[in-house]
Amino acid sequence: MRRRPCRWAPIQYSALGLLFSVTATCAQELEPRTYSPSPIGTHFLVATWAYLSGDVLTDSSLPISGVQARFNIYSLGYVSTFSLVGHTASFGIAAPFARGNVSGNVIDAPTQVHRAGLGDIRLRFAFNLFGNPPLPVEAFIRPQSTTSVGTSLTIVVPSGQYVGSRLVNVGANRYSFKPEIGVSQPLGDWFVDGSAGVWFFTSNNNFFGGNQRSQAPLMAFQLHSGYTFRPGLWIAADFGYAAGGRTSVNDVPGEDRQANVRYGVTFSLPIARGWSTKLAYSHGLVTRAGGNFTSIALTLQYRWFDR
Repeated sequence: MRRRPCRWAPIQYSALGLLFSVTATCAQELEPRTYSPSPIGTHFLVATWAYLSGDVLTDSSLPISGVQARFNIYSLGYVSTFSLVGHTASFGIAAPFARGNVSGNVIDAPTQVHRAGLGDIRLRFAFNLFGNPPLPVEAFIRPQSTTSVGTSLTIVVPSGQYVGSRLVNVGANRYSFKPEIGVSQPLGDWFVDGSAGVWFFTSNNNFFGGNQRSQAPLMAFQLHSGYTFRPGLWIAADFGYAAGGRTSVNDVPGEDRQANVRYGVTFSLPIARGWSTKLAYSHGLVTRAGGNFTSIALTLQYRWFDR
């Protein structure tokens, strides 16, 4: 089925955009505060559980209809911030594990399958362009109320479980790349941030039945607005738009160009010194093609600093 690179979770001090935990869908990720200021020398260990339900895996090139899927996805990741040529930068890695059931009609015959296995590893490098100088934590008492602009590159590596004779797989058997630019604007206790990027995909040369499957670039936009009650405690409304991404099998294009809108809400809560948690919910608002699904994600994060 179609695989779209997916998401993760920054809590407090995270201009990182911590690499989504979902392996089976997600060019439609919704992740606020991915370009907000962070001190250098910060390390994050992040564990995420995500639950996806709905038409998660629809692909018009497959002889399958009426798809309903329920997936539990668990991921573990690490992110570190550092100084690079006088700017703040970060690098992160995430490894997911997915298990779930998919049901649908395959050539008009009702079918249900269970899948479980390691997903595709996700890497992300982010670089701040201006508005977030590389300050150590002792000088980073409170982020200044200035605009921050950054850029990032996300790479999804085809390391997940994949069998070419299966209609449904955990891994995608292809590389995905997403260059992106984002902005974060604090407004007192309020904040607004957004990003624009494009997913590029290599071909899957071992697609179902030994075919070649390719996908056109997919544009992805996000907009978030929220309120900070105190450091680490905030809530945000999330909106996303994905356009493009038409697939082809053996150079025959499918009728699956996307023009999808999603909405959601994210709540972040500090729970102890160095520990925080986040709950996120999202759902499809307008779905022209691709998966129309509901996502619930719970993240636990531990943060520490260089001494």
